[in-house]
Amino acid sequence: MHGLRTAITQLRAQNISEVSRLALGDPDVIALWFGESDLVTPDFVRDAAKAALDQGKTFYDHAGGTKILKQALIDYMARIHGVNIAPSRVLVPGSAMLCISMAVGMMVAPGDNIVVISPVWPNVALVIESRGAEARHVPLDASDGRFMLDMEKVISAIDDRTRAVFVASPGNPTGWVMSRAEQKTLLDITRARGIGLIADEVYTRLVYDGGLAAPSFLEIADDDDLVFVVNTFSKAWAMTGWRIGWMVTPVKPTEQFNTMAMIENNGATVFAQYGAAAALMHGEDFVAQMVAKCRKGRDVVEARLSQHPRIRYVRPEGAFYAYFGVEGMTDSLAFAQNLVRTARVGLAPGSAFGPGNDGYLRLCFAQSVDRLELALDRLVAALS
Repeated sequence: MHGLRTAITQLRAQNISEVSRLALGDPDVIALWFGESDLVTPDFVRDAAKAALDQGKTFYDHAGGTKILKQALIDYMARIHGVNIAPSRVLVPGSAMLCISMAVGMMVAPGDNIVVISPVWPNVALVIESRGAEARHVPLDASDGRFMLDMEKVISAIDDRTRAVFVASPGNPTGWVMSRAEQKTLLDITRARGIGLIADEVYTRLVYDGGLAAPSFLEIADDDDLVFVVNTFSKAWAMTGWRIGWMVTPVKPTEQFNTMAMIENNGATVFAQYGAAAALMHGEDFVAQMVAKCRKGRDVVEARLSQHPRIRYVRPEGAFYAYFGVEGMTDSLAFAQNLVRTARVGLAPGSAFGPGNDGYLRLCFAQSVDRLELALDRLVAALS
């Protein structure tokens, strides 16, 4: 189209939306295609936002986040990760996806590339491509019952136009969790080559093998490392519709980072930030309930899928997805669309998560047991 950049006109549709648009809102379809639980945001979070709204918190505030939320975030990161983060490094511009978009935009120009550890949430590659850059995928390997990252493949993918490495841990869709040793190695790789690192840690509280959180790059990165750590309220606190995430930036140039927050969105919705602050200050019991719910969902799904003769199943260590291969499936988008039409269950196609994933499907198990059991009954019948 005349007047639009080629990178925009060539953007492809996101394959999860290609499935969900078939039956979004249809009560007869069990929708497990999106990354959200079936829980409503807890009362104490909603009440705090409503109180702020009733108090008239409807005006402009700091583009990088309200003082109350930034202080709550600083206290939270100190409590969970044992780190002391300066207020100037904390940005709350809007959603976590907006944070990722900002981090990408701060580093790439047309013709550059970002090395992306995949499978990966599809919007990550799309935002890189929308900037006229290349998303250079380095796939995880499935070995010995878990996903693993080959650092030599990461090194081989980096060239003189590479501006950053993107990694999500716990990973969407795989549930892979980076070890501390893997994080240190990847950080050393980016330091040695003078490139950035974007760490998507939005599922960091959703881990099942001990501890309050997954290992975080916040705990090992120096203040002046070119590291952007992104997080969100969407997952652990059941706040997907609130569109509030945060980002910890390098120590410099903080003035420019805050200016970018002003340009992109001028801050997240102000009264909603009071709800987000309440989530941090009073939400640990709810987070524990969410983890327990997801662990139960994982167990239910694993009991049914791990024994199926057509399914290749790797147990997720974090997040709230089962990402499984299906023998004989070569077109995951068509397969997922057919599941909606015939089995009335909605899954995300593996093709959404990067090249080489067409043999996979993703199922969100942050759901009630009854809902999951019915969905699995329908899925197993469709696979027979």
